[in-house]
Amino acid sequence: MVICLMASLLLVGSVSAKDSEIEKDTFSVIHSRKSVKSFTGASVSIENLDKIIRAGMAAPTAVNKQPWSFVVVTERKQLDALAAGLSNARGINKAGAVIIVCAEPEKANLHSKDFAIIDASLASENILLATEAMGLGGHWIASYPYEDKMKHVRTVLGIPTDVIPLNVILVGVPTGEDKPKDKYQKDKIHWGKW
Repeated sequence: MVICLMASLLLVGSVSAKDSEIEKDTFSVIHSRKSVKSFTGASVSIENLDKIIRAGMAAPTAVNKQPWSFVVVTERKQLDALAAGLSNARGINKAGAVIIVCAEPEKANLHSKDFAIIDASLASENILLATEAMGLGGHWIASYPYEDKMKHVRTVLGIPTDVIPLNVILVGVPTGEDKPKDKYQKDKIHWGKW
């Protein structure tokens, strides 16, 4: 009986220590994430891109509808074509790939454009965090809500008009020039009420 109790306590202790390590790693990734615009030009493997997209698909969605699709571009010719119509795509010329996160209102809860955009945004954040966790760099370039940018992305990639190309996420090997920012602001927190 005493041996079982001691074994249980050791097991609980090891689980707690493991959970603590996971939390530390999670917080480290969150606080290390930054918008990377300076890449080395190295490619990103299909295996790593698949891991990153799997992380995106692990995001929560309203009523678990998962109203998203992802377009992955690795070919330089397509990357250059995307860059031509995205004036704010600094870094795309050296990114190893881009992931276009698309919101699909027809697949969203209540066929809601708002739910689709929120859900796809959650997937986008997971993608950015996974990219950071893997030692890669990521940067969200807005396509939505700009009609001209969405039209350009749709045209280059053949995205249907009822699908919203929410963003173009640059993924690549960072040069190390871009650094995380401390965005904590105590005055933005309201405890108990506004």
